[in-house]
Amino acid sequence: MSDKGDPKLTLFDVTNLVVGAIIGADIYVASSFGAAYLGPSSLLVWAAAGVVAIIIALCFAQCAAYLPRVGGPYAYAKEAWGIFPGFIVGWSLWLAEWISLAVFPVAFLRYLSFFQPNIDPVFQVLIKTLFVTFLILTNILGVKAAGRTNDALTIIKLAPLILFVVAGVGYILLNPTTAVENLTPFAPFGYTSFGFTLVLVFWAYAGFEISTIPADVVENPGRVIPRAIVLGMTIVTVFYLATNFVLFAVRTSPQLATDLAPLASATSSILGTNSLLAILGGLVVSVGALISVAGSDESGMIGTSRLGYALAVDGLFPKIFAKIHPKYKTPYLAIIIQAATALIASLIGNLGTLVAVSVFFLAIAYAATCASILYFRRRDPEPAFRLKGGILIPILGVIFSIYLITQCTTSQIAIGLILLGLGVPMYIVFTPKKELTILKEELIAPGALKEETMKLKERFLAHAISHLKELFGHKE
Repeated sequence: MSDKGDPKLTLFDVTNLVVGAIIGADIYVASSFGAAYLGPSSLLVWAAAGVVAIIIALCFAQCAAYLPRVGGPYAYAKEAWGIFPGFIVGWSLWLAEWISLAVFPVAFLRYLSFFQPNIDPVFQVLIKTLFVTFLILTNILGVKAAGRTNDALTIIKLAPLILFVVAGVGYILLNPTTAVENLTPFAPFGYTSFGFTLVLVFWAYAGFEISTIPADVVENPGRVIPRAIVLGMTIVTVFYLATNFVLFAVRTSPQLATDLAPLASATSSILGTNSLLAILGGLVVSVGALISVAGSDESGMIGTSRLGYALAVDGLFPKIFAKIHPKYKTPYLAIIIQAATALIASLIGNLGTLVAVSVFFLAIAYAATCASILYFRRRDPEPAFRLKGGILIPILGVIFSIYLITQCTTSQIAIGLILLGLGVPMYIVFTPKKELTILKEELIAPGALKEETMKLKERFLAHAISHLKELFGHKE
């Protein structure tokens, strides 16, 4: 059959998907997170976060090859371990996306403060409310309306960042002494906060999952998808490193630690020899940040409302999340609920806590995705493509995901566990009775369940040993 009417995605196409899905508002929000904890050495964290993201993204690509189904981590966990684990993973992913929605009103207000410093608290609440209301209306009007808004908001989101890097490199070349002084000492606080900073910085890399589209629409997926992920993530990492290198070369670590709009402030510093030009440069970057933040929250709300809708249709979320507007055909009640609750979270939570808790939930979904590969490898030895390295990549993905969880603070983990625990009664109330019956039978007959679990463990161990031998070239 000819493919002329159904063109496949090339390496260039998939690489663009990776880069476009990641670079957005996150860099405006997370750019100076490491300044107060590591100083200029936080550049190492940005590099490390890129490596971690590459490993986990490769696991998503492998899962997409095994199970090209909508739902991502929720679908993988459900297929591998059943309804309840799938629900917990889906709930974690929904919480992560929901908290991310709460991050952007905070970020929007911070960059707005470049124009009007010391905004009255009452007006802060009003601005956040108007911001969220705008997103609610565009999403309720329909995917096309929200999509057009997102397209318009996305078109120029990279231009201010490119302007910033180019102008910053010119500044460094003209002022090498200042740049060296700002970058030294490289690690003024040591590296004790490396893990905590990694949690905050990693949030900027989230979104790579979009590249792990079903393999059947990609040309030569076994070759293209892994290469596109590595290439795309490398481009993103270099771009992030360049942005942060300029940031730390232009501003001191103490300045960055207190900057509410770090990229705008740094742009003003770069163009500081001409006061009018400095103001205009800061305005351009601030406007770019506001547009990019609005665009990211717009697209995030689209995805989160659809995930809630999917869980509700499966009987795992309140039915209200599946309620469709009679005219606009959108899950309007889900959109209103998630936006209103995200607004409340944005009013009571600080930026660092919101980001860290979001990463906590993302890491749970990522760990489940990486671990599910072990099940899929045993069940289906011939996927559309198989990653090189045997089980090494998924094992590393699980380890890295767990590491991200452990690097959250005690209070952040506590908040995460409380929110995660709220999903259990919701599952009991809304899940289909058939699934609850199966769960009760397992609880009533723990001996049978234990015996089955031991068999699964034995099969898993034998499978793991076999692939480790394969990985290291061992022959019987």
